[in-house]
Amino acid sequence: MPFTLATWNINSVRLREALVSRLLTDEAPDVLCLQEIKTPLDKMPVEAFHALGYRYIVARGQKGYNGVAILSKLPIMDAGDRDFAGLGHARHVVAQMENGVTIHNFYVPAGGDVPDREQNVKFGQKLDFLSEMRDHFHWQRPDRAILVGDLNIAPREDDVWNHKALLKIVSHTPVEVEALGAVQEAGGWVDITRQDIPQGQLYSWWSYRSPDWDAADKGRRLDHVWATPDIANAGHSSRILRAARGWEQPSDHAPVFASFDL
Repeated sequence: MPFTLATWNINSVRLREALVSRLLTDEAPDVLCLQEIKTPLDKMPVEAFHALGYRYIVARGQKGYNGVAILSKLPIMDAGDRDFAGLGHARHVVAQMENGVTIHNFYVPAGGDVPDREQNVKFGQKLDFLSEMRDHFHWQRPDRAILVGDLNIAPREDDVWNHKALLKIVSHTPVEVEALGAVQEAGGWVDITRQDIPQGQLYSWWSYRSPDWDAADKGRRLDHVWATPDIANAGHSSRILRAARGWEQPSDHAPVFASFDL
C-alpha cells in the first residue's frame, strides 16, 4: 500500500486552519502529522479536514501550547502516547495503520535560549526528554515504524546555514546533536530525508525574526522523517515544501514529505 506522509509544525491549527486546508487540497498527502496545534481537541477544526477526506484523526491537545495530531485519509487507530520526561505536555501521539505500520508523531521541547541546563530549566527538560526517548526505544525497539515531527535539532553541519556560528545556539549544540543521535541509534531509526537527499544544505525552519527569510536563507532542518530499517528501503520521494514558509501568515516551519511503498 503506497502512501505519502507529511509532517508540519503548524504553530496553531486554529489560526492556520486555511493553510492546513490548502496543503491538504494542493498536495493531498495520505497522512499529515501536525505539531504545536495549540488547542484542546474540542476546539480543533476537524469538520474542515473531514470535508477534505481526512476522516481519521488521532491527536493529543492542550490549551494554548504544544499538541500533536495525525490526520489521515487512510484508516488509522489510536495507539497511545507517552509523557516523556513527565512534563505533562501533549508532545507525543502514536497511530497504527491497517498495514501494521506505526506512526510516532513527536514535538520535542525547543529548549529555550541558553544551552546550559544549570542556567536554563527548559534546556534540561529537552535533554531529559531525549534521554527518555532513547531509553524507551532501547527497551521497546520498534519495527515497521515511522517517526516524524519537530525534533527541534538540526543534527548535521549541512542542516544549518552556518555550522560554526550555530555551535553554541540551541538546536545545533554538540550535546543536543549527540542526544538525538543516541535516540536514533537506540531505535535503529533511518533518516529518510537524508537517505533520499544525502548531500547539500537542507532546511525546514526559518526564523520569524528575519524580515526577508527567503533571501537571507538562514535556515535549520528541525523537522524529520525517520523509519525503522525493515521499512526504510520503502521510503522515497522526500522533499521540503519551502514555498509554504512564504504563504500568508505562515508557520515558521515548512512541511516535510516522504512516500512509502508498503
